[in-house]
Amino acid sequence: MKITRVREILIYIVFLLGTIPITVQAQEPVPTEIPAAEEQREAPSQVEVQPTAEDEQIDSRLTGILQATDWFTNPSVTVRDGVVFLDGQTEIEEHQEWAGNLARNTQDVVAVVNRIEVLPQSLWNFAPALAETRTLWRELIQSIPVIIFGVIVLLLSWWIMKPITQLSRRILRNRLGSPLLTRIMAQTFAIPVFLLGLYLVLQVAGLTRLALTLLGGTGIVGIVIGFAFRDIAENFLASVLLSIRKPFRSEDLIEVAGFTGIVQQMNTRSTVLMTLDGNHIQIPNATVFKNTIVNYTANPNRRSDFVVGIGYDDAILQAQELIAQILGEHPAVLKTPEPLVLVDELGAATVNLRIYFWYDTTLYAPIKIRSSLIRLTKRTLEDNGISMPDEAREVIFPQGVPIIQSSQLEEAAPVNGTRRTAAIEHNSSDDLLRSEPLTTDAEGNLHSEEQNIRKQAERSRTPEEGENLLEEEE
Repeated sequence: MKITRVREILIYIVFLLGTIPITVQAQEPVPTEIPAAEEQREAPSQVEVQPTAEDEQIDSRLTGILQATDWFTNPSVTVRDGVVFLDGQTEIEEHQEWAGNLARNTQDVVAVVNRIEVLPQSLWNFAPALAETRTLWRELIQSIPVIIFGVIVLLLSWWIMKPITQLSRRILRNRLGSPLLTRIMAQTFAIPVFLLGLYLVLQVAGLTRLALTLLGGTGIVGIVIGFAFRDIAENFLASVLLSIRKPFRSEDLIEVAGFTGIVQQMNTRSTVLMTLDGNHIQIPNATVFKNTIVNYTANPNRRSDFVVGIGYDDAILQAQELIAQILGEHPAVLKTPEPLVLVDELGAATVNLRIYFWYDTTLYAPIKIRSSLIRLTKRTLEDNGISMPDEAREVIFPQGVPIIQSSQLEEAAPVNGTRRTAAIEHNSSDDLLRSEPLTTDAEGNLHSEEQNIRKQAERSRTPEEGENLLEEEE
């Protein structure tokens, strides 16, 4: 009886405990950090309304958000059993996607039907262009301090380059000896200063990769390869070598590549000559470097020659002595080296004598001296009875064949290998020079024409501008 009573009491206590309401305090949500301004552009991952959101609450919340953005025209939100229907119009497709993602991330939303219409943009809609222009303008305003800093650094680097270049030229001038090579080496020392300033500007501007490329030399090598075409690089290197070796100087009379003239200047591309005809000739430096250069000014003494043919019946020794006397008495012919009269060859109708003589190019013109000597030689040979026959095979006697008596032949016959004539006994080189003028009006004086050409060059305009690499630096 007691056991039954205890069991009833326990059942009653359990029943009472089951009727007491048990309340559990809900844990407050941990506040999250506010996203940055860049992260707020995307739709939130979860939009909470209440612990248990009703359809009307979801409708009211989404409608307020869409209206607050001002991205939509006539936005409308309808919610039935957790399904959200979005209606309205927008001009940008990204705004339509943003609204759909917003609805999907809202609490207690089961599905989303996005019926927002994207309006087609007009062909004459300048809104995107204006927006992009405003963006560029803002970026330009923000970059003004960087631009000012870059200009100051570049100007400072350029200003520092000048004293470094001048100092390098003074140090290397006497050691290298070439103005062009001295300038190149001086610029080589100064350019890194400017490149360092340019690197600093690019680094501050945020162009780190470009700055590293420039510092590494890739950009400079690319610029040099793109600028230095084959011919330009070849002529430039030839000008460097010519300025080092110095085969000629300014105002030297040279012959190169078939042209003879006085050197006016040599720049990084070509060498300019003024010919003896008064014409300017521009010869690429690569051509000058590869061809044979004849410098007539390096040694003022020059040798020239001409040929005279005498008859086979004439005495060669006598002709040589007569011509040697003319050369010895001529004021333009140098005594040392001595002039020569040599037998050159036995021709078809004549014995050819080649006459060699030396003269000073700074005083006399070669063409004038040669003309004077040939004229005097002809007169001397004729006065002394030495013939200069033509090599023609056919001889025409327009006045008939002359008859010569035997007595005349005996008088003209040679004795001991020497022809006896009255001219030999009475004529000498002094008498010849007195009877035959040294120069004629047609020949002009014997003075060199190089000085006249140089004076013309001073008054003329050089056809190609540029620094003369042949001029010595002060």
